[in-house]
Amino acid sequence: PPQQSNVTSYEAMALAIITLEVFAGTGINAFIVCVLCIAWVKKKSLNSNEKILLLLGCSRISFLCFAWVYHFISKFFPNFLHVQTILQVLASFGTSFNYSNLWVSACLCGFYCIKIANFRNTFFIYLKVKIDRMVPWLLLGTEILALAMVIVTYVLNETLQKNNITSTCQENFWEVTIRKDKHLFSSHFLAGLVFAASFMVVIFSAVFLLFSLWRHKRMMETNSMKDLNMDAHIRAMKSVLSFLVMYSINFVCLILSILYTTKKENIMTLLIHIYLYAFPGVHSLILIFSNPKLEKALLKIPSCVK
Repeated sequence: PPQQSNVTSYEAMALAIITLEVFAGTGINAFIVCVLCIAWVKKKSLNSNEKILLLLGCSRISFLCFAWVYHFISKFFPNFLHVQTILQVLASFGTSFNYSNLWVSACLCGFYCIKIANFRNTFFIYLKVKIDRMVPWLLLGTEILALAMVIVTYVLNETLQKNNITSTCQENFWEVTIRKDKHLFSSHFLAGLVFAASFMVVIFSAVFLLFSLWRHKRMMETNSMKDLNMDAHIRAMKSVLSFLVMYSINFVCLILSILYTTKKENIMTLLIHIYLYAFPGVHSLILIFSNPKLEKALLKIPSCVK
């Protein structure tokens, strides 16, 4: 018989908030993808920044859709998650697109840093010259790496599932518990490593940009003319610092979500989920207002509707 879904009032309210966040985030990222695709068709090409934004928008739309479906089914139709195929497909796709979202976001911050920061280091100058050619390969590498991480996680989960099925005797209870903890630790350590690696890229990008802005400001203190490079520094710093603040909170929420996976649903996990679903939409909205082309396209919408 179908299992009754015991959804409390605050869980239903949280689900309604998450649904609104998912629709808003999907719409914002779909706007970015549409604008960039139209520009791609017109110009027959995209610059490196637009390529990163396009892949970021696609990965965030996919992540929001799969994560919301999994969250919705787990609340109202928990029996469907007992079907191993559905559970594996939703979890694997959601995890893959989440990794892609985090790494492509980190790539965007690194791209801003390399393009705008000014350092006399030979390696940094080499990166500045070659970054446009490296971006497609870098994005391809992030997608392959995200897929590889999902496959490793899937193998760990499969091993854990087989151990639970084959070892059900009471005398092996402690051995099964120890093996389960080891597999969970491996899976959680892998996820934490992914989050920490992307977070470090964002931190270093913000620090290098801030240091470059400070050096450039000192050099231009005696120059009364308007400096376009200074304006580019400031625009990039606003985008990267806002992302750093959001990413820091997001990183804490991701770690907390790992810690709360073995515990029952409570207020804390619901608040964590609410923020995690809001992050892709809010950050994409910041990216729209920091990009002149996207901001101009967004401001055209009210006049078109009118």
